[in-house]
Amino acid sequence: FGGMAGRQNHHPLGENCFDDRFLFGPAVSNRWNQTSRVKQLYHLQKICIIIPCYNEEKRLNIGALKDFMQNHPHISFLGVNDGSKDLTELLLSELQHEFKNQFEALNLQKNGGKAEAVRQGILHAAQQGNFEYLGYWDADFSTPLSELDHFIAFSGGRLSHSIIMGSRIARLGSRVQRKMMRHYLGRIFSTLTSRVLKLRVYDTQCGAKLIAANEAKDLFEKPFVSKWFFDVEVIARFIVKYGRKKTYTHILEVPLNEWVEVGGSKLKVMDFIKVPLELLKIRRHYKLG
Repeated sequence: FGGMAGRQNHHPLGENCFDDRFLFGPAVSNRWNQTSRVKQLYHLQKICIIIPCYNEEKRLNIGALKDFMQNHPHISFLGVNDGSKDLTELLLSELQHEFKNQFEALNLQKNGGKAEAVRQGILHAAQQGNFEYLGYWDADFSTPLSELDHFIAFSGGRLSHSIIMGSRIARLGSRVQRKMMRHYLGRIFSTLTSRVLKLRVYDTQCGAKLIAANEAKDLFEKPFVSKWFFDVEVIARFIVKYGRKKTYTHILEVPLNEWVEVGGSKLKVMDFIKVPLELLKIRRHYKLG
């Protein structure tokens, strides 16, 4: 599990990161050779993706995960079983047995929620000490794993930002499919979040993110105060540590080429009524006022 550590190389964009690449990406016109180009660069950067799992026996696309690992031998995965009551633990164990050097299963006896599962997974992977980037991906793969290739291509062939976040922007040339109600609620949430953080951010809640390993331990060291909106807290912790100016230049939102909503989400529309109180809790805890 893991491999040799690569070199850290930070060349973030300037403050005006909302340029043409934010909407279209640098490789749209030559997407035909994107995958082959990115694969040639994977050996330069070791990445581990955490997949938080709670009762994901029926939603976890084992076939897609196996295919991706076979075609991306330098990408490692850590499946975190968050106290599941179905056969999730068995599925993760079988994957670990089949892909000994590429997949590891971490079993948490008690269900602590997605935030804690991701946190425990990040800290566990960070202890390996041989990854340049740690990330987390939703188990339903509504964001296909192939978007990892897109993350790297969008970054100019080599990841360099402290945090890279997938952003669900429906646009020409993309396949972003989301229920209309969730889309509008998401826009309201993003507006409120931007006001709390005092940063322009389009989508904090997309379940596809990468974090530089040298930042991950500090950002995930302490438990989160919010059960569902820990992604917002990660940004808040970065702001507290570095200030908003560096946050603008060291966090990159990548517009996804593909995102398709999958049923069975643990977060329901009615949970939206909790948003104002949760964001207020985050604002007060991190003194963002």
